[in-house]
Amino acid sequence: MSLLPMKIFSPEFMKKVKANVKVWTRSLVAVSLVAMAIFGNAHEAFARRSGGRIGGSSFKSAPSRSAPSRSAPSNPSNSGYSSSPNYYSNSGGGGFFFLPMFFVGGSGGLSPILLLVIVAGVIIQAFRGRGNGEGITGMDSKVSVAKIQVGLLASARSLQQELTRMALESDTSSTEGLAAVTRETAVSLMRHPEYWVYVSSANENTKFALAEQKFNSLVMSERSKLNAEVLSNVGGRVLQGKTAASLPSEGNLSLEDPSEYIVVTMLLAISGDSLSKLPPLRSSEDLKSALSAIGSVPEDNLLAVEILWEPQSEEYTLTNDEVLTVYPDLIRI
Repeated sequence: MSLLPMKIFSPEFMKKVKANVKVWTRSLVAVSLVAMAIFGNAHEAFARRSGGRIGGSSFKSAPSRSAPSRSAPSNPSNSGYSSSPNYYSNSGGGGFFFLPMFFVGGSGGLSPILLLVIVAGVIIQAFRGRGNGEGITGMDSKVSVAKIQVGLLASARSLQQELTRMALESDTSSTEGLAAVTRETAVSLMRHPEYWVYVSSANENTKFALAEQKFNSLVMSERSKLNAEVLSNVGGRVLQGKTAASLPSEGNLSLEDPSEYIVVTMLLAISGDSLSKLPPLRSSEDLKSALSAIGSVPEDNLLAVEILWEPQSEEYTLTNDEVLTVYPDLIRI
């Protein structure tokens, strides 16, 4: 009985135990280093791909899109006149009150003055009717749903600061605020033509009835390319998540490397013909003309806008491979 413990804890046995411990220790250290490298790279990639968002829509606040009913009211006192024109009504604010003095003689003829008044009333009523069913927000009116996407060198990181400032301060709950965001973004991009490297564009002319659906589809497609939206201001609601700058980092990245980029995307729904003929962008001159056209769009014509950019943090940029993989439509200019 006393010999068994001596055999178990013999020097040879202890040497084997120590050898096995060293092997397992080395394996554990190796696995830990690999895990740290993998999760460290995942964190860095996640931080790089975190973006910002500014936008809003006025589709829901558009005026009435259908023409009102213009059926003549019945006259209970004299059914004989129920189908005749009602010259005494003022339905919809578009009619006129005609006095009997306009009638000449007993034959019921109309004087030249009355004829002129009737013609003028018809013309005015036609213009008013356009605002109710066929005007700028009519279901058949024209709307351009457009995308402008720009890849800039990381040296233009002041643009990230400007977009972050707008996201924190802009009023995206009003048409005026959205128009200001659109103009300021266009101007900010135009200030950095020396940093333009890539560009992509798309434009579809559609009817008002389909414009909101097409715009929302385009927005969802572009938003899905971001790992996260760490800063957003949409419809007057500002949301801030944990930014890439606040996350722990394995080391600082060089922002002067010309192979790293920032991507800014502008998505717009604009009524009328302001952008209906926007050509595919192929050069710096094309991009400059497009940004100028976007910045000059009348406020009343702007139906919706979304500004997306990545990375949102000034500490990160995108590599060339990331840009070409996530945004395959970008072309070099």
